[in-house]
Amino acid sequence: MPQTQHPTMRRVLRREIAGTIGLLADEHDFTAMRRYRTFTFDDHTVYLRQVEALLRTLAAQGSHTTVALFDPEEYAEYCAETGLEPDTPTSRTRYTAELAATGPSVPYEGQPLDELLPDLVDEAVRQATWQYAAMLLAGVGACASCGEDIGRAAFTQASALLTRILDTAGPGERHLVCSVSTTSEPLTVALRTEESPAGERLMDETEALELATVLALGLATRSAGGVIMRTSRPGTTDRVYGWRLCGDGVEPLTAGEVFDAYCTDALSGDLVAPESDVDYCTPPALGDDGPTKGGHTH
Repeated sequence: MPQTQHPTMRRVLRREIAGTIGLLADEHDFTAMRRYRTFTFDDHTVYLRQVEALLRTLAAQGSHTTVALFDPEEYAEYCAETGLEPDTPTSRTRYTAELAATGPSVPYEGQPLDELLPDLVDEAVRQATWQYAAMLLAGVGACASCGEDIGRAAFTQASALLTRILDTAGPGERHLVCSVSTTSEPLTVALRTEESPAGERLMDETEALELATVLALGLATRSAGGVIMRTSRPGTTDRVYGWRLCGDGVEPLTAGEVFDAYCTDALSGDLVAPESDVDYCTPPALGDDGPTKGGHTH
């Protein structure tokens, strides 16, 4: 084989390699990393500019790159647990490789860093919300009277409720938001579904799992909360429905209650102007494949 073919072959192989970049998204995390002598950046803005340039270069070479959120505190814990020296590029590389499999990340598809960063932070919040909800749900324990695992039963019920809620609307897209109060802070998750040309419901299974987990936590702990669903279909007015958690089940909100819930900022409590061409509706009855209320009490 001619020697000149080797560089060409390596370039082809390089395109087959998927890489991950650990990104320090905010100034606070960037400052925390500056305590390491081998971390040579001293300006966060310059650092972000260099990361974006690197991402563009890798994309131009045909490489697929994932951007993961680099957390200095978790990095220090990782080094302590694995016996690695934290003040080396090699240790940071090993931690970043771990992030590729377990941490929040988003693929780089040529978008500006100003667009990628919010998506990355949202992914981190989403993952943390699900993990926290799953931890709380697992800690609910067993029913004192029958010994049934309350969290597991609640998750089964929540999954069935989610299917029935999705089934209340006709064809089209659906956007659901589930919020549940906890002792520390409210948990909020979202799920968006689309419809294939054949009429099949399409959704992100991870998002569905996260929403079912948070809903299950609300059911298992009988916490305050609810589900709001917006449906969209070309040529028709969007409709918004809602249900509140009630005991270990849900009950429909009136059209006025749906309006109040949808037009109130969840964080500040301030009123939000209602959208035009949106109907706020009392939801239709849920399907009859099971009770709206759960049969388990604890």
